[in-house]
Amino acid sequence: MDRIIFGDNQFFGVSHMSEDRGMERMRRFQDTAEIIKVIDAAYDCGIHAFTFSTHDRVAQICDHFRANPRRYADLRLYPVLPYAQKYAHLVNEKGVVGAISDVLLADNSVSNVFGMLLRGSMALLTQDPIKVMTILVDAEMKMFRELSLGAVFLQNNLADLVLGLGIEEVFAAFTQHIETRYNTRAGFMTLNMPQMAEFLKGAAVQRPLICAAINKVGFQMNPDIATYEKTLRSNSIDAMAMSVMAAGAVPPREAFEYVAKVGGVASIIFGASTRSHIEHTQHVLSDVGWC
Repeated sequence: MDRIIFGDNQFFGVSHMSEDRGMERMRRFQDTAEIIKVIDAAYDCGIHAFTFSTHDRVAQICDHFRANPRRYADLRLYPVLPYAQKYAHLVNEKGVVGAISDVLLADNSVSNVFGMLLRGSMALLTQDPIKVMTILVDAEMKMFRELSLGAVFLQNNLADLVLGLGIEEVFAAFTQHIETRYNTRAGFMTLNMPQMAEFLKGAAVQRPLICAAINKVGFQMNPDIATYEKTLRSNSIDAMAMSVMAAGAVPPREAFEYVAKVGGVASIIFGASTRSHIEHTQHVLSDVGWC
């Protein structure tokens, strides 16, 4: 696992600190070239691992990576899917079947669509949720073709919904599909790491990869900090820490010192909008012994 992974929330208007700040960033990064400038700054600082949602504009970024293989020779991507907002808009506009059809047809040739439907058999007609899931995973993963993958994550909105419903088969099937078809690890994002860890054990997912908020103030950590720390000390999962600075509530040095001290964390995800911010964050991470 990469110790440091660069996140993409800032590029698409996601800010846990302020909606206005999120909108300001989204306006700044309307031009994909501006996103690539920041990615290049991170890459030049030695950060070669990036996590991306399956936002439509990520396809343009992946096209850029493929067009410049020497520039990004050591690139590793950590896709997060599905992009929930996309499906929400499509379902509201076209219904469930219409939304699925749109996703399948987007940027896919007739042969690709036929292949996905063939692998899924009569999934859409028989309403087999596992087969529908694998078809949609393949449709979303198409934008990352020919690029090196570190892991593929199930986004926390869907992962926590499945967790709440208690459907172990979904996690088991997702894991098997990612490992078999994409030859990489399956990961799970969540707002309740301890419960997710226990549930995945019941789903027979061996040493699961879990990405969750981990910070010293308990931001987005359910049920509490103490239970998280107990889970991390159990050495039963590979943990990836996000929201380390708790949306700005914790200064970088304090934030990274806590994660380094608590132990049991394999990787840290952070986002930044400028080269200076990236360089400062990397310097602090080095100071606390993270890299």
